[in-house]
Amino acid sequence: MKKALIALSFGGLTIGITEFVMMGLLPDIARDLSVSIPKAGYLISAYALGVVIGAPTLVLMARNYPPKKILLVFAAMLTVFNALSIIAPNYEVLFVSRLLSGLPHGAFFGVGAVVASRLATKGKEAQAISIMFAGLTFANLIGVPVGTYIGHEFSWRYSFALVAIIGLITFTALSFWMPVLESDKPGSVKSQLVFFSNPRAWYIILITAIGFGGLFCWISYIAPLLTDISGFSAESVSSILILAGFGMVVGNFLGAKLADKYSPALTILMLLLAMALDLTLVLFTSFNPVASLILVFFTGCISFAVVAPIQMLMIQTAKGSEMIASAALQASFNIGNALGAFLGGIPLVMGYDFTSPNVVGLMMALVGAVITTVLIFRMKKDQA
Repeated sequence: MKKALIALSFGGLTIGITEFVMMGLLPDIARDLSVSIPKAGYLISAYALGVVIGAPTLVLMARNYPPKKILLVFAAMLTVFNALSIIAPNYEVLFVSRLLSGLPHGAFFGVGAVVASRLATKGKEAQAISIMFAGLTFANLIGVPVGTYIGHEFSWRYSFALVAIIGLITFTALSFWMPVLESDKPGSVKSQLVFFSNPRAWYIILITAIGFGGLFCWISYIAPLLTDISGFSAESVSSILILAGFGMVVGNFLGAKLADKYSPALTILMLLLAMALDLTLVLFTSFNPVASLILVFFTGCISFAVVAPIQMLMIQTAKGSEMIASAALQASFNIGNALGAFLGGIPLVMGYDFTSPNVVGLMMALVGAVITTVLIFRMKKDQA
């Protein structure tokens, strides 16, 4: 395995812990800063907002610089802004630091995905991209549980110190292991944004925001699903989430292999249909603890298997604008995050039980599959 891909994976690990550890630390942060848990929840929204703002903006600003220099700057931003969270004296400063921490998220993955595909052996581009995203999956498997434990047992500030340390490791690894690659041909902002005039781009953005949103209908409400429906204790939820993280690790590499063997678009279609079937099973079998545990693994696996194929499809579609397109895709993932959590919560507000968000999730996955089917037919028509 190329060391440069490992360096990118460290970046994924840094970003993954940064994004997801906050969910487990909300009660600790709320208590320490004397704010309500709902208000502390806005810190999650601040990070997501930073991702959406930073993904296209930073890539456009850095478009004419060499990829290694761009990635080093983004790694430095991840390190410094997470370090700011360690010393935040109040809620307002922490809110700003979370917003700033989100800025390099999509931009790093956007540039990193393009770099990974350039470094890959021909025919194994999706697998190279999956190595970078492996860091994100290992964050859910190991980093987030460890960060949450540190936050509970010691201080939530130490959790962000852990992220800053891994960010520093990422910067060092990129410095020594990332080769110097040529920058793209200098281009204007207008020439980069012309990508968005391509209808295929919008199909892929919609597939990501809607289809991948099905995952967030499930994972946003997984804790009460496990406790109220499956009958697990609240103390066991964090251990069960490690099982979901393991599924994500497996799915990440599985999706990449399928995308390289078949085609990214066909792989996405198959996985979205599998996601819809899986969420249907979650809906009807979660009352059984054994079935629930099995489905926690498979839902994480199937859902995250979509990531590398859709990233590869976007890169293939955006010739000449790969970095801005890839960054826009990362923003789309976060839109899917917000949509899934919001739409999945509607049936709960209406009084239905904690299996009901999965109805919304399977519908979103099916809509994503329909859009993918339309895209496949359009691609075939264009090639004819």
